[in-house]
Amino acid sequence: MIPDQNVIPWIGHENDWEELQANTAFFASSRGAPSDRSRVVKTQHEPNRSVGGLFKEPLEIPSVLEGMRPTLHPRLVNGRFGDPAVFVEALHRRNALLFDLGDLAPLSTRDLLRITHVFVSHTHMDHFIGFDRLLRVHVGREKEITIVGPVGIIGAVGHKLQAYTWDLVDRYATDLAFTVIEVLSAEKLDAVRFRLKARFAPEAAELPRWKKGPSIIWPDFQLGIAILEHHGVSLGFAVQEPIHVNIWRNRLDARGLSPGPWLQRLKRAIYADEPGDVPIDLPDGQTATLGDLRDLATVERGQKIAYVTDVADTHGNRTAIYTIAREADLFFVEASFSAADKAQATARAHLTTIAAGEIARAAAVRRVEPFHFSPRYAGEEARMLDEVDAAFRGDR
Repeated sequence: MIPDQNVIPWIGHENDWEELQANTAFFASSRGAPSDRSRVVKTQHEPNRSVGGLFKEPLEIPSVLEGMRPTLHPRLVNGRFGDPAVFVEALHRRNALLFDLGDLAPLSTRDLLRITHVFVSHTHMDHFIGFDRLLRVHVGREKEITIVGPVGIIGAVGHKLQAYTWDLVDRYATDLAFTVIEVLSAEKLDAVRFRLKARFAPEAAELPRWKKGPSIIWPDFQLGIAILEHHGVSLGFAVQEPIHVNIWRNRLDARGLSPGPWLQRLKRAIYADEPGDVPIDLPDGQTATLGDLRDLATVERGQKIAYVTDVADTHGNRTAIYTIAREADLFFVEASFSAADKAQATARAHLTTIAAGEIARAAAVRRVEPFHFSPRYAGEEARMLDEVDAAFRGDR
C-alpha cells in the first residue's frame, strides 16, 4: 500500500520503519498538503528506500502514542536551499524557538512574536540577517528574548541595536529586552542584557542555570552546545526536553475530558513531581487532584532536536557532533556540497552530502533532515537527498 501523500517525509533507520508503522499515527500538516516530493516514499514495494522532502510546513514528528502529537514541531523557514533558520513551535505553548537568524521574511508576525529563544551558530550574514526583522516586530511589546551564540555575539547584537536611534523610547509603556549569552568555552559563558527603555545600553545579566559542556538548562528544555570549527567558531545545538509527558487521548475520552492548554499545567506538575493533592483546573471549571489525573499520562525520554551547520569535516568536529546529536529524534545538518565536490567542501569548510549522512548514522539519530544546499545544485534536490540517504543507511 502506498502511504498517503500528505503524511510526513521520512529518512530513518531501517529498523524504525516497521515499529513506527505499528505504533505511530502520522499527522498531515495543518497548513495544507506538502509538495509531491514531501511524501513518505518507503513502501512495502520499496523496503530499502527512504527520502525526505522540502519542508516549509511544520515537521509532524511521529509520536509513539497513537493519536497524540509530540510537543516540538520544527520547520525549515527557507527550505533546503535558502538561508539557514529552523522555527520550532511548542504544542499548547505560546513560545517558540529559533535556530539561526537567516532570512525571516517567510515567518508571519504571529510566528515571530512567539519566539523566546534564538540559537545562533555564527554571524555570517546568511545566519544573522534576520535579526532586524525580529527586532522590528517586537519594538513596542513587553517581551524577553534570549539569544545564545558564539564568541562575539554580544558585540554583534549590541552593534546592531546601536545602529538605530532610540530617542522615542520614553513614549513606550512596554519594555523589550534581549539577554545575550556568549559561549566563550566549554567551561565559560558570559551574558549581557539590552533593554529598549535603556536605549539598548548594555547591562549586567544573570546566567540561567548551566553546566560544563556547555549545557544551559531552562524549565522546559535543556540546550546542549558544541563548539565547532568553520572558518572561525560555529556552534552546534541540541534541544532536549527533560522528560516527555504523554497524555493518552483515549484516557481523556474515557473521563469525558477535552484536550487543551490545561494539560500544560498537568504536565508541569508531573515534571516537577508535585504532591498528589495539588489541584489541577479542568476545562469544565471544576478541579481534580494531581493524584486523580496521573493515570492520564505516561512519562518517557523527551524529544531531542539537533542542529548543525557550517562546519568543516574534521575528526574533532565529527566527534563533537556525535556527542551532541546522539540519538536525536530529528537532526538538521548541513549538506552544502555533493559527494563529487568534496574538494570544494573542504576548501570552504562545509560538509558534503556523504559526510552529513555518515555523521547522522554514527550519531544514531532517528531521522536526518539535510539542508543548506549550495545554489549550484538547484533542480537537483532529489540527487542530494539520495546521497545523504545512502550514507545514512550505510550503502556507501
